[in-house]
Amino acid sequence: MNKKKNKTPNYLENSKEIADELNELLSDYQVFYMNVRGFHWNIKGEKFFELHMKFEELYNDLAMKIDEIAERIRTLGFFPLHTFKDYLENATVKPVKNLSEGKECVKEIVKALETILPKQHKILIMTEDTDESTNALMSDYLREQEKLLWMYRSYLGQ
Repeated sequence: MNKKKNKTPNYLENSKEIADELNELLSDYQVFYMNVRGFHWNIKGEKFFELHMKFEELYNDLAMKIDEIAERIRTLGFFPLHTFKDYLENATVKPVKNLSEGKECVKEIVKALETILPKQHKILIMTEDTDESTNALMSDYLREQEKLLWMYRSYLGQ
């Protein structure tokens, strides 16, 4: 009879690693948030009303996720990054300045989502057996943002 070693994962055994990954994600979200705020403020042209509202909807959602990620880091026993300097040093999403043309703004949103989704997937896999709460958060974000990415790509005709 094969005896399989029954190893119960140590709850949050890799919490420092998870918190570090979440801090990188938090940084990306903060830069993404500021970009979308700028798009909302500066949008002009034929699709102004439609995009102005969509960008507001998106930045409100990003603000909620930023808070959830920061609070998750605290729950794990670590401190979330909280200076713009830290965000810029740790983010892969780059700041975008003075965009006002709708399609260009949407292209930047697609680029940011294409950057953030793989990071969330990495955290999802990393927390699969050790951190159900972070895992569920990433699963929810992925499901929602994959659909959002499809919609923004469709807007661009991709």
